[in-house]
Amino acid sequence: MKNRWKSNPLVRIVVLLFALVLTGVALGIGMFYYAFAIPEPEGLSLAVWPNRFTENFSTWIENKDGAITVKNIGLERLDEYGLWLQIIDESGREVFSHNKPANYPSNYSTSDLLELAASEYENGNTVFVSNYKKSDHTWNYIIGFPYAIGKYMLYYNGETVSRLSPMFRMVIFFIFFIGITLFLIYGFWLTQQMGKISKGIGAISLRTYQKLPEKGIFNGIYAALNKMEAEIRQSDQLKKETDRARQEWITNITHDLKTPLSPIKGYAELLACGTTNNSLTVQEYGSIILKNVDYVEKLINDLKLTYQLESGAMPFHPEQVRLVRYLKELIIDIANDPTFSNHNIEFECETPEITVSIDPYLFYRAVCNLVVNALVHNPPDTTVTVSISNKGKNVCLSVRDNGIGISETEQAELFTRYYRGTNTKEKPEGSGLGLAIAKQIVLLHNGEITVKSHPGAGTVFSIVLPTN
Repeated sequence: MKNRWKSNPLVRIVVLLFALVLTGVALGIGMFYYAFAIPEPEGLSLAVWPNRFTENFSTWIENKDGAITVKNIGLERLDEYGLWLQIIDESGREVFSHNKPANYPSNYSTSDLLELAASEYENGNTVFVSNYKKSDHTWNYIIGFPYAIGKYMLYYNGETVSRLSPMFRMVIFFIFFIGITLFLIYGFWLTQQMGKISKGIGAISLRTYQKLPEKGIFNGIYAALNKMEAEIRQSDQLKKETDRARQEWITNITHDLKTPLSPIKGYAELLACGTTNNSLTVQEYGSIILKNVDYVEKLINDLKLTYQLESGAMPFHPEQVRLVRYLKELIIDIANDPTFSNHNIEFECETPEITVSIDPYLFYRAVCNLVVNALVHNPPDTTVTVSISNKGKNVCLSVRDNGIGISETEQAELFTRYYRGTNTKEKPEGSGLGLAIAKQIVLLHNGEITVKSHPGAGTVFSIVLPTN
């Protein structure tokens, strides 16, 4: 039942209507007591209480041999409520009083008593007049109440009102019936709209969603559903493209692993057969095997490193490093590699020495990947320049080349782990993970890496690092 109440909007509407009715009744009662009640010593009473008290007070008046007195309980009530009393005989003369204010007279005419009976609140009192009859004699008495009580008399055509009373009840019932009907109609309509929204959400999960027109009072919700569906479709498309790229990458990496394994197996079989006795030939075969083993090891290490970085399992040991000197030594190491002995590598520095907090091993790997990538995938006469400059509170390190450049389509995929650019077709060696690893390392250092390139105009990779 609880789940049904939560899932059925109509039930909620009925409960809401019931709550509104109860709230209206409570407010009505509250407003009634606020307007038609007064606080008295025993609590809150209706404003007609003083008049009723005055009329009933005669039960505490006594006539003892022509002398008018008041019972003790009556006097106690007067004192308890802070009231005053004055009893007048038939000639208008005062015969008894209790707590009477000094500004009230001792003699009254009939017109005076009538005027007092209709008087409003004044001098801190509202007075009420009644009478006490005993042995064919009548005594009028006045009681003063310290409350601002309004006295109004309503006059109406009794015959007309008696005819209108049933009609008035019918009108009230009709208005109430129409209100309930309209509320239920709105509830059914709202339930239908909520059902449409619920079906839309279910259709999104099943990928069968049809775009809803963005109009009506729920246009914001429809727009949000349409936007969510578009984003989910885009995400699904991206997932497909990522899966496709991963499959292609797996195919490429499998091929890259098989390529060095073939010569390793072949030359190892030749050595195992013992058909080659020439030491120079054995040494040559061993060098080829070692070169291909190094290549396989590099692929495996790249795979291990990228997944360690992604999962956060890679040890990170930042140190305070003098960046200018650090990069100079890095470039010298690459330039001294026989593989790149015929390439042009330059270093530019526009600032004095800068100290930054980096992990020397990981950051070396990131910058080295960028430089080697620029050297390997460009013509031999390409110049690669590494430079440092200040950028506010950050330091900017750039690796630029004047090579063949990269298209905009490839730039969007360069740092994707499963992507290998078209420039690698002629030189397929490498894991295809270099740039992805570089980005992961830069992000680990709270830095940012970007690329700008135009076909035929070279490429610039920029790394921005915080200096503190």
